[in-house]
Amino acid sequence: MAESDKIEIENITSPGRVTRVDKAKYLAMETAYLSVLPTETPGVTAAEAKQRLLPLLPQDLFPGGDKAGWWLKAVQLNLEAKGKVVRQDTKPLRFHRTR
Repeated sequence: MAESDKIEIENITSPGRVTRVDKAKYLAMETAYLSVLPTETPGVTAAEAKQRLLPLLPQDLFPGGDKAGWWLKAVQLNLEAKGKVVRQDTKPLRFHRTR
Protein backbone atom coordinates (compact mmCIF):
# COMPACT_ATOMS: atom_id res chain seq x y z
CA MET A 1 0.00 0.00 0.00
CA ALA A 2 1.44 3.36 -1.02
CA GLU A 3 1.80 6.24 1.45
CA SER A 4 -0.89 8.14 -0.48
CA ASP A 5 -3.30 5.30 0.34
CA LYS A 6 -3.05 6.12 4.07
CA ILE A 7 -4.62 8.83 6.21
CA GLU A 8 -3.62 10.05 9.66
CA ILE A 9 -6.24 9.86 12.37
CA GLU A 10 -6.32 10.92 16.01
CA ASN A 11 -7.91 9.43 19.09
CA ILE A 12 -9.64 11.63 21.67
CA THR A 13 -8.63 9.21 24.44
CA SER A 14 -4.92 9.41 23.46
CA PRO A 15 -4.20 13.10 22.77
CA GLY A 16 -1.22 13.71 20.50
CA ARG A 17 -1.13 10.14 19.20
CA VAL A 18 -1.55 9.77 15.44
CA THR A 19 -2.24 6.51 13.60
CA ARG A 20 -2.02 5.90 9.86
CA VAL A 21 -4.86 3.82 8.40
CA ASP A 22 -6.28 2.82 5.02
CA LYS A 23 -7.63 6.01 3.44
CA ALA A 24 -10.38 4.41 1.30
CA LYS A 25 -11.87 2.47 4.21
CA TYR A 26 -11.64 5.44 6.55
CA LEU A 27 -13.32 7.84 4.12
CA ALA A 28 -16.08 5.35 3.24
CA MET A 29 -16.85 4.81 6.93
CA GLU A 30 -16.66 8.53 7.73
CA THR A 31 -19.13 9.34 4.97
CA ALA A 32 -21.55 6.62 6.08
CA TYR A 33 -21.20 7.53 9.78
CA LEU A 34 -21.81 11.24 9.27
CA SER A 35 -24.83 10.49 7.09
CA VAL A 36 -26.56 8.58 9.92
CA LEU A 37 -25.45 10.79 12.81
CA PRO A 38 -27.97 13.45 13.86
CA THR A 39 -26.96 17.02 14.68
CA GLU A 40 -29.11 17.18 17.79
CA THR A 41 -29.57 15.31 21.03
CA PRO A 42 -30.40 12.65 21.98
CA GLY A 43 -28.05 11.39 19.24
CA VAL A 44 -27.55 7.69 18.54
CA THR A 45 -25.68 4.87 20.23
CA ALA A 46 -22.76 3.20 18.48
CA ALA A 47 -24.94 0.10 17.93
CA GLU A 48 -27.72 2.20 16.35
CA ALA A 49 -25.22 4.00 14.12
CA LYS A 50 -23.66 0.72 12.99
CA GLN A 51 -27.04 -0.79 12.16
CA ARG A 52 -27.98 2.27 10.09
CA LEU A 53 -24.68 2.64 8.24
CA LEU A 54 -23.97 -1.00 7.31
CA PRO A 55 -26.18 -0.86 4.18
CA LEU A 56 -24.33 2.30 3.07
CA LEU A 57 -20.84 0.77 3.09
CA PRO A 58 -19.19 -0.35 -0.17
CA GLN A 59 -19.12 -4.15 -0.26
CA ASP A 60 -15.69 -4.21 -1.89
CA LEU A 61 -14.20 -2.50 1.19
CA PHE A 62 -16.45 -4.05 3.86
CA PRO A 63 -17.68 -7.40 2.53
CA GLY A 64 -20.65 -8.42 4.65
CA GLY A 65 -19.84 -5.61 7.09
CA ASP A 66 -16.47 -7.20 7.91
CA LYS A 67 -14.45 -5.05 10.36
CA ALA A 68 -17.12 -2.31 10.28
CA GLY A 69 -17.19 -2.09 14.09
CA TRP A 70 -13.46 -1.36 14.32
CA TRP A 71 -13.62 1.25 11.57
CA LEU A 72 -16.72 2.85 13.10
CA LYS A 73 -14.89 3.27 16.41
CA ALA A 74 -11.77 4.65 14.69
CA VAL A 75 -13.86 7.23 12.81
CA GLN A 76 -15.89 8.15 15.90
CA LEU A 77 -12.76 8.71 18.04
CA ASN A 78 -11.04 10.73 15.30
CA LEU A 79 -14.08 12.94 14.72
CA GLU A 80 -14.42 13.48 18.47
CA ALA A 81 -10.76 14.52 18.62
CA LYS A 82 -11.40 17.02 15.82
CA GLY A 83 -14.53 18.41 17.51
CA LYS A 84 -16.91 17.21 14.78
CA VAL A 85 -18.71 14.65 16.96
CA VAL A 86 -19.93 15.07 20.54
CA ARG A 87 -20.18 12.24 23.07
CA GLN A 88 -23.03 12.54 25.53
CA ASP A 89 -22.57 11.34 29.10
CA THR A 90 -25.31 8.71 28.98
CA LYS A 91 -25.49 4.95 29.35
CA PRO A 92 -25.13 3.70 26.74
CA LEU A 93 -23.05 6.51 25.24
CA ARG A 94 -24.84 8.52 22.57
CA PHE A 95 -23.21 10.60 19.83
CA HIS A 96 -24.25 13.48 17.58
CA ARG A 97 -22.55 15.77 15.08
CA THR A 98 -21.64 19.32 15.97
CA ARG A 99 -23.53 21.93 14.04
